[in-house]
Parts: sequence; structure tokens; C-alpha cells
Amino acid sequence: MHLSPRCGAKTRSGRPCCSPAMPNGRCRMHGGASPGAPKGERNGMYRHGGYTNEAVELRRELNEWVRLRRQFAEEVT
Repeated sequence: MHLSPRCGAKTRSGRPCCSPAMPNGRCRMHGGASPGAPKGERNGMYRHGGYTNEAVELRRELNEWVRLRRQFAEEVT
């Protein structure tokens, strides 16, 4: 383990990180962005249905209608 490549990212103290590196070249603390939350029902966002694809699309359409209405109202006045 002590012969494994090191992370080398700059720490808050300014020195390089000495933790062992993963295949991407950084340690588990400096490895980059996480893959995010699980997709679909495993995430638990179907409980109220506010984030289903249909609900998101409906909100987008409604927001577009609101934008068009405001634009039309500015043109009329």
C-alpha cells in the first residue's frame, strides 16, 4: 500500500494530498463529482409525483405560456 501512487491534489494547507490514488488519479476525497442520486423509483421522488417526467414537462409548458402571456401584455400596452 505504501508503494501505491498518491493523489497529489492540493490540500487546504497547501501541501499535496498523500492518500492513495484511485484509478482516476485522485483519492476518495478528491476524486471529483459523485454520480448523483439514483434514477427512477429508487430515489423516492415518486411519493408525491412532483418530479415525474410528465409533471416536469407540464411545468415547462405552463411556464412557456406564462412567458408568452407576459410578452403579449407588454406588446399590447
